[in-house]
Amino acid sequence: MNMTHYMGLLADNQPWNLIIFMAIPVICAETLAISEFAILFTRNLDGTLRKVNKVVGIFAGLYFTGIFIYLMKTAYIPLTVNGEWKGWIDVVAVTFYLLGIVPFLGMALLDLGIIFRKKTVEEKLKIHAIFVSIFLVVAHVAMIFGMVDPTLGSGASSGHDMMNM
Repeated sequence: MNMTHYMGLLADNQPWNLIIFMAIPVICAETLAISEFAILFTRNLDGTLRKVNKVVGIFAGLYFTGIFIYLMKTAYIPLTVNGEWKGWIDVVAVTFYLLGIVPFLGMALLDLGIIFRKKTVEEKLKIHAIFVSIFLVVAHVAMIFGMVDPTLGSGASSGHDMMNM
């Protein structure tokens, strides 16, 4: 079966690539989402859960920045320059994965007090929740398109003919 570069990355060097590029970012996102809900519902803005949320937000932003830089240098730019994309589905999968930098880095910068300094605690909480939501959307789009046979969008044959099986 043909795979997108996204799935190829996760399938290579098992289990390390899966852990580095999928498990750690997703565990961070899930931790952020769950703690975000608890903070929003309890309004406990100074408790342990908020501290965990803040540490995970900063870690995720810095960690994903490293992933972003690494994949831009070793995959995205070379694939583009060399014309090695497997079609638009492949581009969507990888691009949406890399777009995770926007919300993750945004959360880190917010939690470090670098952006939105003059916002109230409630406004910062809202922005943080928006960043978490954006990450979940882009990550799921990347996963969905990443699992699709990239030849479906290119007009090429995938080698699978369900009618003749």
